[in-house]
Amino acid sequence: MTSPAERYGDFRRRAAYPALNDFLGGLDFELDDFQIEACEAVERGTGVLVCAPTGAGKTVVGEFAVFQALREGRKCFYTTPIKALSNQKYNDLVAVHGVDKVGLLTGDNAINGDAPVVVMTTEVLRNMLYAQSQTLDTLSYVVMDEVHYLADRFRGAVWEEVIIHLPPSVSLISLSATVSNAEEFADWLVTVRGETKIVVSEHRPVPLWQHMLVGKRMFDLFHDQEAASKHEVHPELLRRTRDLLRQIGWDERGRRGRSGRDLIAGRVDVIERLDREGLLPAIVFIFSRAGCDAAVQQCLRSGLRLTDPDDRREIRRIVESRTAQLPHEDLNVLGYYEWLEGLERGLAAHHAGMLPVFKEVVEELFVRGLVKAVFATETLALGINMPARSVVLEKLVKFNGEAHVDLTPGEYTQLTGRAGRRGIDVEGHAVVLWSPETDPRHVAGLASTRTYPLKSSFRPSYNMAVNLVASVGPERARELLASSFAQFQADRSVVGASRQVVRNEEGLAAMDADMECHLGDFHEYFALRVAIADRERGLARESASTRRANAAASVARLKAGDIIKVPTGRRAGLAIVIDPGVGAFGDPKPLIVTEDRWAGRIPATDFTSPVEPLGHIRVPKHFNPRSPQDRRDLVSSLRNVEISPSARRGARRARSGAADDRQLDELRRAMRRHPCHECPEREDHARWAERRERLHKETQTLRDKVENRTGSLTRTFDRVCGLLTDRGYLSPDGQVTKAGRTLSRIWAETDLLVAECLRRGVWDGLSPSELAAAASILVYEARRDTDDRASVPRGPVGDAVEETLRLWGEVESDEAARGLQLTREPDLGFVWPVYRWARGEALPKVLSSVHGLDTEMPAGDFVRWCRQVIDLLGQLAEASGDTPLRDTARQAMDDMRRGVLAYSSLA
Repeated sequence: MTSPAERYGDFRRRAAYPALNDFLGGLDFELDDFQIEACEAVERGTGVLVCAPTGAGKTVVGEFAVFQALREGRKCFYTTPIKALSNQKYNDLVAVHGVDKVGLLTGDNAINGDAPVVVMTTEVLRNMLYAQSQTLDTLSYVVMDEVHYLADRFRGAVWEEVIIHLPPSVSLISLSATVSNAEEFADWLVTVRGETKIVVSEHRPVPLWQHMLVGKRMFDLFHDQEAASKHEVHPELLRRTRDLLRQIGWDERGRRGRSGRDLIAGRVDVIERLDREGLLPAIVFIFSRAGCDAAVQQCLRSGLRLTDPDDRREIRRIVESRTAQLPHEDLNVLGYYEWLEGLERGLAAHHAGMLPVFKEVVEELFVRGLVKAVFATETLALGINMPARSVVLEKLVKFNGEAHVDLTPGEYTQLTGRAGRRGIDVEGHAVVLWSPETDPRHVAGLASTRTYPLKSSFRPSYNMAVNLVASVGPERARELLASSFAQFQADRSVVGASRQVVRNEEGLAAMDADMECHLGDFHEYFALRVAIADRERGLARESASTRRANAAASVARLKAGDIIKVPTGRRAGLAIVIDPGVGAFGDPKPLIVTEDRWAGRIPATDFTSPVEPLGHIRVPKHFNPRSPQDRRDLVSSLRNVEISPSARRGARRARSGAADDRQLDELRRAMRRHPCHECPEREDHARWAERRERLHKETQTLRDKVENRTGSLTRTFDRVCGLLTDRGYLSPDGQVTKAGRTLSRIWAETDLLVAECLRRGVWDGLSPSELAAAASILVYEARRDTDDRASVPRGPVGDAVEETLRLWGEVESDEAARGLQLTREPDLGFVWPVYRWARGEALPKVLSSVHGLDTEMPAGDFVRWCRQVIDLLGQLAEASGDTPLRDTARQAMDDMRRGVLAYSSLA
């Protein structure tokens, strides 16, 4: 029973916060203290930043803002970083407030956009702000869900643009995962938005237990909470893993023992163990799309079944209902039947390569408890409401697109935060699979560390520049950029750097004394030694550069049928040239067939010195490099060509010119003549001089950091505006020109290059399918780097692609002259699939037409990139005005919206 004082306090709160009191009356659960604190701030009219763990219920604060706006007869925008989360939140709010009061605006859907509550992606709101849309007139609240997304290096800048540009009268409700620098972010929000309440909760409503699965045995990672706070691993777990490592060590030395592979739990074993322990449903994070699909197949082959007959009937009913729009003839190529079999057994994969409707069905079935185990990539952790009882991590290393890197504590926390369903589970469980490479102490460090700093990824873009100048003028635009979170963090970071410069200068003075020489100026002598080393390195680089240039020129002279030796790379050895690969797109990339019958293009960089034909054979006129039989027949003819043993061993090596360089000789003579050269303590002095040189360079780097970071964004903005002025998008007096207004309506990452193509008429006269294909190179990016350049259809498409690449060269050159790197090279890898799809060809043929031999594009990737092409076509239609290109772009959009692209998640 509550005390009189508590009842009086509750009465005072209800009187002070009537809207919150009404809101609480409509809930069937009680709010936590942090939720109440944040909602009270919303009702007071202040901004609020809520940082809480995944699953803690921070979205309740956003839902209260929606309630408050409707109560006041005002508007609330609820923004999310991804379309899937927007769709999910739209359905949630419609269920509470009805379809008349809630709208949705994303790139794919526009429903009731004039409603008092509109769910949208953050980009949509950014575009409204720049267009000064009348929809903003009665806007009172903006909820920014997953605001920590502003750290995303591709799209994070949008969040800062919105925060800076929102009218002061709008209350901003920012919802974030737990970050370690929440106070810093809140301080910035106060500077740009005014009063902002920060509410931080570290408490997980469902406790999380940490485990390691060693073989088929589950161990607690920590003995108790005190051990967890000290990162102390459970002693029994340490003993067991050390014993196993010793066994593996015996095995490697030829003694008895099991191999490491036998000691690691298989995927089927993991799921069966979780099932026995009552720890399903579970999400198993595998940092590979292929690994996720393979895991499902392994479980199916084992006969694993996690569902009963009633589950299977309900699963099939939902699947058939949700996929009824998919063309029947495409089901095989989409892998529908294998996917359905997995679902009916309670198993599924979840990754970006899947068809969107497949992913949505998996999410729905998992939330309903019908699918018990999902094998997912880390993209699942980005906001989708899909909690589990357990989360399993197969490894603690992932590929980030460039290299294999360790998971950070923040990533570990975000992934394992899925474990434990509020209102369903008493506790959640995080399980890491042990392997000889996985140290339990490392896992303990990840599990116990709460470091997830929020770092800005904001940078000026061309589109941002013209929109800022158009809306507030050049000077005010510079002020706004200076107020960004990126500049806020940069200015703070130089404080420590400045202090370090002072300390380093004291160290340099001490080292000057240690390197002092009684015979002469050792600084002068050491400078000669440094100059000699620099000259030697420069000569080596020049020699290598010359060899590369000569090699590229020799490759360009090759002819079909030449027999060559590839000296380096994966395809080293003898090869037959099929097509020299000389064209308008840079260095030649010949198509070859190697001795082991591999066919493909190789870059000129695989040749480290000039290549000379070792012989010649005739290549049949209709030779098909895709045909194994054709390759086999061609390679067999190599036996009839006489190639000397010396030619097989390799090419002549180019001599280095370092030995007879005049400048180098003069430097060496000067060093030998210097009096310090005869000092008996010369090398001791030199060691101190080397240390001083390193410290001097470090100090200079810190000085540059201080100088460059102070006002760094406005300097970049000035460079961007300078380039735009030179190219006619801004006038010399800072006004936006007609071309600039066109650029202001282009939101693609390659915005300036898109505008240049429009302006130069690159796409004029193309058919709808040709336009879609030619425009695709400005949005598509291959998941992996490839040495090959994709082929494109000949004729108008090829001409448009070639002209686009030429314009990119111009833009890149202008950027380089100003120290900018904003426009990436166009990627030709999606031209053929889009071209064929827009022409109406069947999905199986389209998916197999992605660049490369014997490869096929995943359906999910195809749909995602097609939607981005459609989005760009919409921008072209909007930006091109009343011209034939507008009609062509709209027709291309209509032609592409068929089959798997006609599906809407809200249909």
